[in-house]
This record gives sequence, C-alpha cells and structure tokens, in this order.
Amino acid sequence: MRLTPGARTHGHSPVLGQVRYVTDGVGLVGTRDGSVVRVSAGETVKCPSGTKHWHGATGTALMAHLAWVIGVSNGDGTTWREPVGEAQYAATPSN
Repeated sequence: MRLTPGARTHGHSPVLGQVRYVTDGVGLVGTRDGSVVRVSAGETVKCPSGTKHWHGATGTALMAHLAWVIGVSNGDGTTWREPVGEAQYAATPSN
C-alpha cells in the first residue's frame, strides 16, 4: 500500500496479529490509547492480536508498506473500524 502525505487508513484490529514492513518513505502507526510510532523504510512494526490501530503517511512524506495479516478461515482476520479523523491525525506528535 502506498500512502500520500497526510493520508491514513481506517482504524482496524487484527484478530490474530499483523506485521507491517515499510518499503519506502516515512509513516505513522497509532494505537487507540494515543501512542504513535514513527517508522521509516526498512523498519518493521508488529501489531499484536486485538490491538486497535491505524497507519498512514506523515504530513510531508510518502509511505509505502507491505502488510501481513494472520487470517482466519472465514475472512482476512481484520475488524475494520472508523476512519482516522482530522483531529486525531493532527494531534500526532510525529506528524
């Protein structure tokens, strides 16, 4: 997935876990509790089972990543949630 500056995804939580490998640029991964991690090309982020999180590009950089979701037999193993709002995204310290 390639995200343009300022772009972010819906929130989601993996049923069995998820791994993201950043292939290009700089991105953000935030959790429901408000913590945000800045990630760069070559870095990996692990999201444990049930962790409600979102990911996106910073306000000034592109971000591309590969994601591996541990699936389940009746779907991809992800529970999709609401879009990340402007206020939540703007409040990220790594933006």
